[in-house]
Parts: sequence; structure tokens; C-alpha cells
Amino acid sequence: QHEDRSGFQYDHEAFLGKEEARSFDQLSPEESRQRLGKIVDRIDDNKDGYLTTEELKTWIKRVQKRYIYENVAKVWKDYDLNKDNKIAWEEYKQATYGYYL
Repeated sequence: QHEDRSGFQYDHEAFLGKEEARSFDQLSPEESRQRLGKIVDRIDDNKDGYLTTEELKTWIKRVQKRYIYENVAKVWKDYDLNKDNKIAWEEYKQATYGYYL
């Protein structure tokens, strides 16, 4: 759960993805409206000019899945210490807890 009164960053990240939400922080209100309009067109799967709950759910799931895949790609090299494109348990422990061991 989240509180909208404390800000809309959570919603922006869920709707746009973390990187895209950050890019919107730098835009003027007019530029934000234009870019959001283009995104809404992409969300509207049946092209009827309206967004349904299902279209929004599908979009948010797609954005979140993309974020997960991008995040895994970013950290993979930190865990795959011997660069064999596999992460062994020992590599995982070293990368995650190495400074504790």
C-alpha cells in the first residue's frame, strides 16, 4: 500500500518504469502531457480511445517485467565472477555476502 498524499513517485514508477519516471521529472508540464499521450496510445490495445482496467494492468505488468529483466542484466556481471555466464552458489554468496565472510 502507498499514500498518494506523500507523492506520486510510486505510481509514476509503476506506470512508466523507474528510468522513464526519472526522465519525466525533468520535463515541463506540456512536454509531460505530450509524452504521456503517446504512452496512453501504446497502452490502448484495442485502439478505442479509452483505457480499461485490464489494459492498465497489462501495461503495468509489462513495465514491471521489463524493469526486472533490466535489473538482472545490470547486476549479472557482479554475480558471475568467473564470467562463464552462470552463477554458482559460491559466486552468489561471494557477491552477496563476501564482505561478511
